[in-house]
Amino acid sequence: MASTDGEPSTSQTLEKKPVAVIVIGMAGAGKSTFVQRINSYLNSRDELRPPYILNLDPAVTHVPYEANIDIRDTINYQEVMKQYNLGPNGGILTALNLFTTKFDQVLDLVEKRSDEVDHVILDTPGQIEIFTWSASGSIITDAIASSMPAVVAYVIDTPRTTAPATFMSNMLYACSILYKTKLPFILVFNKIDVQPHDFALEWMTDFEAFQEALATHGGTRDAEGEPTYMNSLMNSMSLVLDEFYKNLKAVGVSSVTGQGLKEFFDAVEDSRGEYEKDYLPELEKARKAKEASLKAAKEDSMNRMLKDLAIDRQNPEFAARDRWDPEEENDDDDDDTDINIIDRSSEPWPGQYVDITKVKRHEDEQMNWPRPG
Repeated sequence: MASTDGEPSTSQTLEKKPVAVIVIGMAGAGKSTFVQRINSYLNSRDELRPPYILNLDPAVTHVPYEANIDIRDTINYQEVMKQYNLGPNGGILTALNLFTTKFDQVLDLVEKRSDEVDHVILDTPGQIEIFTWSASGSIITDAIASSMPAVVAYVIDTPRTTAPATFMSNMLYACSILYKTKLPFILVFNKIDVQPHDFALEWMTDFEAFQEALATHGGTRDAEGEPTYMNSLMNSMSLVLDEFYKNLKAVGVSSVTGQGLKEFFDAVEDSRGEYEKDYLPELEKARKAKEASLKAAKEDSMNRMLKDLAIDRQNPEFAARDRWDPEEENDDDDDDTDINIIDRSSEPWPGQYVDITKVKRHEDEQMNWPRPG
């Protein structure tokens, strides 16, 4: 519905924007393979509107898809570890922090493509805590969610969650991420070609079924036949998470066969409405509160400055001591070099396909490599 002043309404504006899917999951859950599969699925559905993909893992050696923006083109992960004397996780975190300082360029590139794509896919680092609990991860998530409809896809390794304790650990982590990001959330049970996810859906909807599975699982009772502490804790946590399960979307997919991808994107489209209904009002409220806070801070700063000027007029000798001396200015140049984000889909990039039969070491070389056969 159009607004009264003739401008498009908020919902109409959002409909023209792509949906950002932030793919998160434990190491080994199959995030990159899942991104590759949804990339193939979206290309096959409409090859004229392929997804726009961002790889945010600086330590990965190979990704099974071609990213439009790759953090590895901007940040050298190994050099970061050497320069700052860091371990693997510290190197990934620092690389992500450095990349975040230029994320405004990423948003500009995504905005330029907003009329050409329907989905923006973010593949996050394998170490889930580095993205979900770091300042840079929060900045990236908030920046994306402020620019377009966004949804978090939490990928779960289904074969490894058949044990009740592992399942409960995954659900607790998913719950914490949901309440931290406050974005529409989809549980993606991956690898259902190996292990169907029916048991997980049953445990989420039937408390007694989870209790029964917990009671029959080994190690739930001590030597005297009494339930162990962990058994009692998981029973209690399953009751606590009952409300969490009610408002949660869960789908099963296979990154190998492509099973369940239609249901996943149906859930993504449903999440767009959830974003408009729940997230946008909170975003506007937070924005107004921030503007009011900044206005109050500016007024306070101005009042302090006027007070200081009044004191300086009363004590001119003290004001003279505080004057800036240009001879004491440090002329050292700023060593920080400008880093530009690369959009691989707009121009050639290192590693792009090259026909080696036409490669020449210099312009004057007259050599043609015959093709085999």
